[in-house]
Amino acid sequence: MQKNIIKTLHSAAYFAVFVLALSSCKVSAPLQLPTATRMPATFSGSADSTNIGAMDWKSFFTDANLISLIDTALNRNLDLQVATQRIEFARASFLLSRGAFAPAVSAVASVGVDRYGDYTLNGIGNYDTNLSPNIDGKQRIPTRPTPDYFLGFRSAWEVDLWGKLRARKRAAYIRFLASEKGRHLITTSLISEVARLYYTLLALDGELEIIQDNIDLQQKAVELVDVQKQAGRVTELAVQQFSAQLLNTRSLAGQVQQQIIETETQLNNLLGRFPQPIVRGRSIREQNLPANIAAGIPSQMLRRRPDIRQAELEMEAAKVDVQAAQAEFYPALVLSPYVGLNAFRASVLFNPASLAFGVLGGLAAPVFNRRILKANYNVSNAQAREAFFNYQKAVINGFGEVFTNLKGLDNYRQVAELKSQEVTVLGQAASISNDLFVTGYASYLEVITAQRSVLEAELALINTKRAEFLSLIGLYQSLGGGWR
Repeated sequence: MQKNIIKTLHSAAYFAVFVLALSSCKVSAPLQLPTATRMPATFSGSADSTNIGAMDWKSFFTDANLISLIDTALNRNLDLQVATQRIEFARASFLLSRGAFAPAVSAVASVGVDRYGDYTLNGIGNYDTNLSPNIDGKQRIPTRPTPDYFLGFRSAWEVDLWGKLRARKRAAYIRFLASEKGRHLITTSLISEVARLYYTLLALDGELEIIQDNIDLQQKAVELVDVQKQAGRVTELAVQQFSAQLLNTRSLAGQVQQQIIETETQLNNLLGRFPQPIVRGRSIREQNLPANIAAGIPSQMLRRRPDIRQAELEMEAAKVDVQAAQAEFYPALVLSPYVGLNAFRASVLFNPASLAFGVLGGLAAPVFNRRILKANYNVSNAQAREAFFNYQKAVINGFGEVFTNLKGLDNYRQVAELKSQEVTVLGQAASISNDLFVTGYASYLEVITAQRSVLEAELALINTKRAEFLSLIGLYQSLGGGWR
């Protein structure tokens, strides 16, 4: 008996060596990724230790109405809820990959019937066995046909010899982490977009206020020039010019009101609700930017930006997929144990003597389907390289966004100061032109030009203030702020 077991083990060993020899012929070349582009050490030549991206959004934004809108968006935004379901999907995929390590156990109740030929091993063997004096009664085998009853458990378990299952599990876990970063990305994008639309609304309110003030002034100018026409000091042409300017300014008011409605609708969509008025705080002209704005260093951006972290995790998962694809070339060891009650008569199935158990183990190596495995490996390699380039793209885009918004803050601040001075000068010029027109030292065209210039300058100042806040919000988002 012992000699038979040793022979069986030797035969299995020889078979394993043979299978390994077949499958070890040049499995695949190792994954080679291009050299990563080196990122600058600082954003603008000076390294800051602080980083506004590390601030909580409730500390970064100080307008109570804006904070309330962001809270509503985080609770009701539909895109964010979709991202949450993607996380659940990734978590389920990870749990599924973990299940591959455990044996698959099935409860089995089966009934089979075989009719063996008279010139088969089983047919002759069963007939000959029934003639043996060692068996009698219920031990005799039914031969026409032969039933088979089984009630028990069967299992199949793949032993992870080469780390294929571990690689798949790790890839699923990394993608689960990446899905969380995807939710963080949607969160920071949502917060930033709500803030952008909110400050856009404040800017439009400011534009409408300026336009309305100019409408009042121009209405008075029309009344004044009409009196002067009746006194014979100006012609009907002057009245028409002033009236045309008033109509143009009123049309501007209508355009801005429509823009306000459209912006409120976009904001309500982000908040997951139907159109309704948006409560606003102080005018954008009364809002102040922070005195000190620090961007930190690029390495902090790499750790905080959700899109970069997501791209990095996707790249890591793709690398692990390559390892799993490589392991597919090696033999798979599968164990198939079973235990249960087995008999050829239903009447003795539950007899203790019907207990049967066993195990089958085997190595299976791919031979004729290696083209499919090689194609799958090449696909995994291409996906890994694609993930690498996506990561590099995310890093370069992130650095560029921070750099652009930093420069934008500085430039728009200077533009705002100059525009403020321009509004002051043009306001004085418009006042002087009115006085000169009343006394007959200036023409009505000079008055109209002066009024139009001050209106354009005031609107440009509002838009510059809006651009300042949008650059600040863009910088906060580009540094990875808002998702915590």
